[in-house]
Amino acid sequence: MADFDFDLFVIGGGSGGVRAARMAAQRGARVALAEVAEMGGTCVNLGCIPKKLYSYAAHFAESFEESHGFGWVGEAPRLNWDTLKSNRAREITRLNGIYVQLLKSSGVQTLNGWATLVDAHTVDVGGQRHSAENILVATGGKPSIPEFPGSEHVISSNEMFDLSPFPQRLLVVGGGYIACEFASIFNGLGAEVTQLYRGHQVLRGFDEEVRGFIASEMVKSGVTLHLNTDVATIERSADGLQVQLLDGSHITVDSVLYATGRVPLVKDLGLEAAGVRQAKSGAIEVNDQYQTSVPSIYAVGDVTARVQLTPVALAEAMVVVDALFGPPEGKTPRGMSYDFIPTAVFTHPNIGTVGYTELEASEKFGKISVYKSDFKALKHTLSGSTERTLMKLIVEDATDRVVGLHMVGADAGEIVQGFAVAMKAGATKAVFDSTIGIHPTMAEEFVTMREALKR
Repeated sequence: MADFDFDLFVIGGGSGGVRAARMAAQRGARVALAEVAEMGGTCVNLGCIPKKLYSYAAHFAESFEESHGFGWVGEAPRLNWDTLKSNRAREITRLNGIYVQLLKSSGVQTLNGWATLVDAHTVDVGGQRHSAENILVATGGKPSIPEFPGSEHVISSNEMFDLSPFPQRLLVVGGGYIACEFASIFNGLGAEVTQLYRGHQVLRGFDEEVRGFIASEMVKSGVTLHLNTDVATIERSADGLQVQLLDGSHITVDSVLYATGRVPLVKDLGLEAAGVRQAKSGAIEVNDQYQTSVPSIYAVGDVTARVQLTPVALAEAMVVVDALFGPPEGKTPRGMSYDFIPTAVFTHPNIGTVGYTELEASEKFGKISVYKSDFKALKHTLSGSTERTLMKLIVEDATDRVVGLHMVGADAGEIVQGFAVAMKAGATKAVFDSTIGIHPTMAEEFVTMREALKR
């Protein structure tokens, strides 16, 4: 048996990489992890965590306004952008330290630097080579910005958290969840936000009714939405960035955010030299065990471009650890199912969804029943807000199983997480109907809907 420096060498200190390194080390493996940036990856440093913190901040403006209907008087406080930035940075630094400590306490050797594959069992970090029986690539992804006249003036989601000064006029280009979230956040923080998307409606891939509903709510809250158009050119002037659109219109803004997708972070990893097969997009191709075309090299998370969600990367990492080092005592090796993965979009209001869209369900199951409720939440009977909530259930007629659940409304992610467990377990509409609701809550609506539309 070959003598290697490590049993597992992990490239990337994001969610998937850290989870795999920690769990493998706790099972007695000799593990090293290389990361060139701060620990925690995109989620901790430039994604989920700071974005959710800014979403909380943005909600305060509407909360102050809505409080008047409940008897609170006086002017709302003003946002201090620098204070928000500095408090966020302090929290992220704290989380970075926690990740470092978790790895250290697990016995993982961490290396700071860019790691490059040399061959099937060798990694180079800063000119020093390390051998490993197995290698895991978990480098994640990065924002993708197209080239066009003036593209040098735009920024990606990576730069949004530390903009200086605060952009009073912001153009968001894109229709995915990152674009919609930032449009909602900065609108809530007080910017004049315009969102631009070349498609017919935002949030491609989500349920059609959800897409239309959230677009309407965002516009109602102050976001200016332009569909079926794109940027032609951008020029800098004394008054700001002059943005010319393909439809002939013109916008002047302070900042332009391009949130038009993410691509796998694979440049200079040495994948070709090591013989690792990639898709045209650059994504690393893997099998059900996340093994690449080179048997000793594995890949998980966004670098494989399967489902780009932090919890998915964590779950994939555990499949690899169980396959290489065995499951915990008394447990069977984990597998990964991509069915009924719940997700949330932190727009204002939030979106929570799990399972199939109405169109997907119709195509897959044939006859379905759709239950829908569109209402004003109890809170807003006094708040003065015109915000509405949408809830939707999709049921397969042949089995009565609930195969799709969608919500647009306050705390949608928190509500849908619980229902995702029931759906993963195969809950039927009859089970939903027999479940007692918690009153008065919005969540109870999911167990009280009785009238269906047959599709």
